[in-house]
Amino acid sequence: MDFLLLKWVHIISSTILFGTGIGTAFYMFMANRRGILSDIAFVTRHVVIADWLFTTPAVIVQLASGVMLAVMLDLEFSSGWIFWALVLYFFAGACWLPVVWMQIKMRNMARRAVANGEELPPLYWKMDKWWIALGSLAFPAVVAIFWLMVFKPDL
Repeated sequence: MDFLLLKWVHIISSTILFGTGIGTAFYMFMANRRGILSDIAFVTRHVVIADWLFTTPAVIVQLASGVMLAVMLDLEFSSGWIFWALVLYFFAGACWLPVVWMQIKMRNMARRAVANGEELPPLYWKMDKWWIALGSLAFPAVVAIFWLMVFKPDL
């Protein structure tokens, strides 16, 4: 594959990953703070859809294209900025995987509460706290990855 085309794919997928992540997080956070059940059900449903349509493919493309670019450039994976970018990538992924699971559970709880005319269960709000905590850890990791990719410091 052509280097510039692969680099373009890598940049586009990082943009999709970051943009979808921050966008869906913002809307879910705001819907939860507002506390209107119908809004929460609507947003959680669409956040889950967005993760399957955009975030998941971008996560896969990011790793594949990044590894291919590193191989093309004959970069070492075990040291320097690329090592730390990979560490942060897997750290962010370790935060994201439980978030995806929680979002599905939260969507289901919101859907059930709407259907039954009930309030959200306490478990929903407990998951919301974990969702915020894990997102608060993953977000700076992704920002740091962007910094490492742009500045490529000697580490």
